[in-house]
Amino acid sequence: MSFNSTSGFLAAALGLAVASLSFSACHSSAPEGAAGGAATDSTTAAAPAPVDTVKLKMLAMRRDSLKADSIARKNGQLPGAILPGHRIVAFYGNIRSKGMGILGREPKEQMFRKFEGVLKEWQAADPSIPVQAALHNVTITAQGTPGKDGKWRLMNSKATIEEVISWAREHKCILFLDVQPGHSTLQVEVPKLEQYLKQPDIHLGIDPEFSLATMPGIRPNQRIGTLDAKDVNWTINYLSRIVSENKLPPKVLTVHRFTRKMITNYKNIKLDPRVQVVMHMDGHGDPTLKKDSYKDYIVAEPVQYTGFKLFYEYDPKPKPHRLMTPSEVIALKPSPLYVQYQ
Repeated sequence: MSFNSTSGFLAAALGLAVASLSFSACHSSAPEGAAGGAATDSTTAAAPAPVDTVKLKMLAMRRDSLKADSIARKNGQLPGAILPGHRIVAFYGNIRSKGMGILGREPKEQMFRKFEGVLKEWQAADPSIPVQAALHNVTITAQGTPGKDGKWRLMNSKATIEEVISWAREHKCILFLDVQPGHSTLQVEVPKLEQYLKQPDIHLGIDPEFSLATMPGIRPNQRIGTLDAKDVNWTINYLSRIVSENKLPPKVLTVHRFTRKMITNYKNIKLDPRVQVVMHMDGHGDPTLKKDSYKDYIVAEPVQYTGFKLFYEYDPKPKPHRLMTPSEVIALKPSPLYVQYQ
C-alpha cells in the first residue's frame, strides 16, 4: 500500500476494521426476551462497534509524515520543493485595494512592468540562485467593523480570488493567499481556502498582527495581535494533509513577524518536510532599524527559512530613509529566501 495516499490508506484501514468487527460479532448472542415476542437466536450478530475514522485518519497522516521525513533525510527535501533552491520575490497587497500594497495600487500592466524590472534586479544581484516570482494577495482581511458575526474580517469573493490566480499564472508566478483572522481563528478561516490550496502553485501566508481572538474588545490596528506555536503547528499539519491527499509538492507557509510577542513559544513549532516555513520580517523603517528587527525577531528565534519585507511607501519616509537594495538584503545573515514588496 502506498503511504502517499491518505485516502487509499483510510479506505483500506476502514475495510479491515469493518471486516474484523463483523467476524467477531458472529460469536455474540442476542438477549433473552426480545421486544415484540420475536424468537431469540443465539447466532444473531450484534451491531458492529463504530469505527473511529478520526483515529484512522491520524494514523494515515502519521505514516505519510514518516515517509516524507525519510525522503527528506535521503534527498535533502521533497520533490518539487521551492526552497532553498530558489529565492521567492513577491509583490504584496490586494488586487481590489490601492492602500494595501503594490499589488493593487497600480494598474495591472503597469505593476507587472515594474515587477519584471524588480525580478531582473534580484537575479542580477545574485545569479547563483534562480528567482521565483510570486504574488501575495491578502485574501481574508481584518476589517475596521465587526461584521454580522463580530469577527472583524472579510474574505475576498470567489471572483476576486480567481482573478488573482489568473494574474499569477499569466505571469508565471506562484500565489500566496494571506489570512488576517481578526477575532476569528486560523482553524476557522484557513479551511475556507482549501479548494485553492489543493492546487500546486498556491501557497499560504498567516498574519499574527491581525490575530486578535485572545484580545476581546480590541479592534484591528489598535494593538498588535499574536499567534502561538500551536496555531502554526495546526497550520503546518493542515497543509501537510493537503499535500499528501493531493500528491502535491511541498507548500510554502509565510508567517509575518516584527515583534517578539507576535509568535509565542517558537521552540515548540514542529516542522514537516511537506511544508516549508518562512518566518518573515514584516517591519518598516530605515535600513538600520529593519536589520535590527531581522536580527532580534527572525534570526534570534530561528524556525526554518527567513523572509524580509520592503515597503515602497513607508521605508523611504522620512528622508533620508530609503528602500534597501537587493544586494543589501542578500547580504543579511542568513540571506532571506523570501522577499516581499508592499
